[in-house]
Amino acid sequence: MKVTDTSLPGVRLVEPVVHGDARGFFYESFHQARFAEAGIDARFVQTNVSRSACGVLRGLHYQWTNPQGKLVSVLEGEVYDVAVDICPESPTYRQSFACILSADNKRHLWIPEGYAHGFCVLSDYALFMYQCTALYDPQSDAGIRWNDATLAIDWPVSQPDLSPKDAKAPFLDDVPRDRLPARRS
Repeated sequence: MKVTDTSLPGVRLVEPVVHGDARGFFYESFHQARFAEAGIDARFVQTNVSRSACGVLRGLHYQWTNPQGKLVSVLEGEVYDVAVDICPESPTYRQSFACILSADNKRHLWIPEGYAHGFCVLSDYALFMYQCTALYDPQSDAGIRWNDATLAIDWPVSQPDLSPKDAKAPFLDDVPRDRLPARRS
């Protein structure tokens, strides 16, 4: 497994070792001890899978209490995946990291607590999986507007297909500071 640091502290790109032949392939999507050795000491309590059509954009989501770390990957299709630092005390506040995750490249992205996350589907559809370190908490479910100009995310779509919740999400400057992640340890 190859783990690469990104421009955001703690956000890591994970490339598993893939064993394949004419019959197909096999890889470990998560191995607790190997991930811990690589600096990702996560305990997952919930795994979610979503299927979305081309042009669907989901995000930017986070939980302001009961924050979630997420290990995200694509089982079918291709997405443009984004993590955004929304911790006001962080030196990388408002900065983002984006990458392509696909069934072909088999990459995973580790997004620790304290980041917002979103993705946009580039293929006809995508089957997206994310393992979470905390349970979904509807009381602390929150989001940031996908096209917030202060974040300057270079999304590959200009007119994405959004949920009503994501279309109405606030801009980062309109979110009270007490509803943003606290300083990371």
